[in-house]
Amino acid sequence: MDVQQIRQRLEDNGLRCTPQRFSVMSFLMQHHDHPTAAEIFEAVNSADPRSSRATTYNNLRDLVEAGLVRQVAVEGRAARYDAKGDQHHHFICDRCGNVEDLDWYKVPTPAQTSLGKRTVRECELIVRGLCPKCAPRSKRDTTVTAAQQNPLSLNTNGRSRLQP
Repeated sequence: MDVQQIRQRLEDNGLRCTPQRFSVMSFLMQHHDHPTAAEIFEAVNSADPRSSRATTYNNLRDLVEAGLVRQVAVEGRAARYDAKGDQHHHFICDRCGNVEDLDWYKVPTPAQTSLGKRTVRECELIVRGLCPKCAPRSKRDTTVTAAQQNPLSLNTNGRSRLQP
């Protein structure tokens, strides 16, 4: 997305195109790795030291409220931000906190009886588990050897007494 397209998207959503807001939006459009607010601030501030932490956080809030950026809540960790324009779901790794995009599919809206007087804007899915990098490590971590299950079965050489 070029400079004019970013400027137009901001203005179409009722936001002034300040240099700091443009920098935040431009960074998010170029980085699809779901950065945290602190990571965005560091990157934007290194390019333009006039941008304060408060300005960066306020711009993120405004971009989320305007619907240009999605805030992805990660339990126990800093929220992450996503400016990917198309609809998609997210996978969040329980171990490393990595956030990955998943292809979009329609999620059923809850039954009106369970919603009460609430109005649903959209339903999105967050899938949690272990990413490919952490899943193999998890299997290794949970594999228990016979010696770990019964440490008394080891002789002084560290070998099982049951084996010759």
